[in-house]
Amino acid sequence: MQPEYDFSGAERGKFYREDVTFKMPIYLADEVVEFFAKRAEAKGVELNDLLNDVLKQDLGSSQY
Repeated sequence: MQPEYDFSGAERGKFYREDVTFKMPIYLADEVVEFFAKRAEAKGVELNDLLNDVLKQDLGSSQY
């Protein structure tokens, strides 16, 4: 690293976009992914769609 940096020409918020939303990555155990990947393939749906459906069902049946 340099001992000093010149930010005199910098522009605050140059890359900020108000309409962008951050999608948090979710890490699943390998055996969970394998299980649901097989179910998704058997049903002929995308893994993402199957997992979203399962999680939405859980939201409806639990007391969160």
